[in-house]
Amino acid sequence: MAADVQSQLCKDGPSDPLGQQEDCVGPRPLDPLLESELDKAPPANPDGTKGSWTKGSRLPKSDSSSPLLPVCSARSSPAKAVAVLEHGNMPELVVTALLAPSRVSLKLLRFFMWIFVYSAAIVTAAVYGCIALTHVLCRPRRGYYGRPRCAAPACLVDPTLGEHGFLNLRALDGALPQSSGLRLHFVSAGRGNGPLMLFLHGFPQNWFSWRYQLREFQSRFHVVAVNLRGYVPSEAPKDVECYTIDLLMADIQDIILGLGYSKCILVAHDWGALLAWNFSIYFPSLVERMVVVSAPPMSVFQDYSIHHISQFFRSNYVFLFQLPRLPEKLLSMSDFQILKSSLTGRKTGIPHLTPYELEAFLYGFSQPCGLTGPINYYRNIFRNVPLEPQELAVPTLLLWGEKDPYFQVGMVRAIESRFVPGRLEAHILPDAGHYIPQSHSQEMHQYMWAFLQDLLD
Repeated sequence: MAADVQSQLCKDGPSDPLGQQEDCVGPRPLDPLLESELDKAPPANPDGTKGSWTKGSRLPKSDSSSPLLPVCSARSSPAKAVAVLEHGNMPELVVTALLAPSRVSLKLLRFFMWIFVYSAAIVTAAVYGCIALTHVLCRPRRGYYGRPRCAAPACLVDPTLGEHGFLNLRALDGALPQSSGLRLHFVSAGRGNGPLMLFLHGFPQNWFSWRYQLREFQSRFHVVAVNLRGYVPSEAPKDVECYTIDLLMADIQDIILGLGYSKCILVAHDWGALLAWNFSIYFPSLVERMVVVSAPPMSVFQDYSIHHISQFFRSNYVFLFQLPRLPEKLLSMSDFQILKSSLTGRKTGIPHLTPYELEAFLYGFSQPCGLTGPINYYRNIFRNVPLEPQELAVPTLLLWGEKDPYFQVGMVRAIESRFVPGRLEAHILPDAGHYIPQSHSQEMHQYMWAFLQDLLD
């Protein structure tokens, strides 16, 4: 697709501006075009306070009192509470005996849950396998698997969108060897001394999905769109355990503090929104306002799916992504046709998405291990314990598409019922689908300006 955008396949593999190493971990060299943008880019925080984003640099220690989590560890999620039994003088053996039935029940429940998950995964894989094979047979010239892109499309280095940088995240002393501090890519624009507006993208996209918002809000805010861990050119650990919810929330905390801010306006879509819901509850002091687009809190998603079988079928891809390796193969078949259909389809995609803009998303996924990191988010979805309903401490704007093919509009009512009225402002956009920041950017901007007006007065 869009032959004028593509570079021919290099004999020695992609020599890419943002190219990944084969092991999916470690810094990535930049394309000369993007390298030139970085060389002339000023620091993200001109006044030189906390943090840096230049190549190879490390952050000074934050004075934040809240501890940062290791980049990759076996630490349990913050949502997992430890029940302490106050048994006084009761013999330990008796306590163990009393707790044994509960432990057995939990293990059995977990066993049957995974039986169900993997059974659904196999069925879903068979369906998607037939779809992918059909694409290969109908378009044999595209090849069996996706073609690596040797160069990033020019729109990824459009100077009107901002300046590119990298942020080295801290790791705790004594952390595991692989947690030396991930290197995350971001694009920054606007007033360096203005309030921070941080954008978190979803799947299957990257920072480029916020191109309209970067242009719109840079006049009043310091706008930063980050590539989350696992998304090229940010670093991508291979292990599934490196994508647990606590580690992803620690990344957001590190980004805010590393850019030299004590709080931000958090704007998030899809997977970024799932993270934002949790982050705003556990770190409310770091979030001044929150704008969430097209995604519910994890607890609402799980409860709603159990009681609404139609939502269960809309989320069938979640089960496919539980399998090892196979999802990466299926999504890359026929030059990423399944992803192309998701982004450009009449019912599921983004209207008027150009071939150049499509390549901006496919470029990263075409690199070695480019799909493994993003899919690892889903591989943790049943391992993360969802938050119990809690009070929403941050004023939040929720935008939802009436025709979203992935999340039913009924979830909006379920979300409103979970939180104290007055903190949540929800709007359903008629005729909008899932990708509101791109398909209905003007409407989104109007709601956001009104929501943030009191901060600007």
